[in-house]
Amino acid sequence: MKRIVLTILLLLCWTAVSQAKMVSIAGEMVNMRSGPGDNYEVLWELGQGYPLEVIGQQGNWLQVTDYANDSGWVQQNQVAEKPYMVVKSKIANIRSGPGENYRLIRQAQQGVVFHTLGVKKNWVKVRHEEEDVTGWVQRDLLWGW
Repeated sequence: MKRIVLTILLLLCWTAVSQAKMVSIAGEMVNMRSGPGDNYEVLWELGQGYPLEVIGQQGNWLQVTDYANDSGWVQQNQVAEKPYMVVKSKIANIRSGPGENYRLIRQAQQGVVFHTLGVKKNWVKVRHEEEDVTGWVQRDLLWGW
């Protein structure tokens, strides 16, 4: 009986850990700070849509990390739960469909942020809102949700 209860508890903990909360930057430029307050040093300025994983919270400040494992703090009212992805590889091909046999539309460099529109197997349909480009990118070249 103890073994069954322990197994269930471990599965519940694993599920909670595996479902990390993701957020994206809601404003035009938002400061990521070294601590939970306006008096802390600004580490980065993050643009709209930049995806972040929430790893902690203190008051109305979220402790977050990004695709490069950079971590810091952002105000909770500066983020949204709108799905975005960022290119984590040096270059990512944007294709007209979900596969390597589809036409190459263009390429995106590391750090480019896309709005996530959908997923098909290991391909993600994305849209770059500023340049009005929509296409498909291999999932393992992106980070976010």
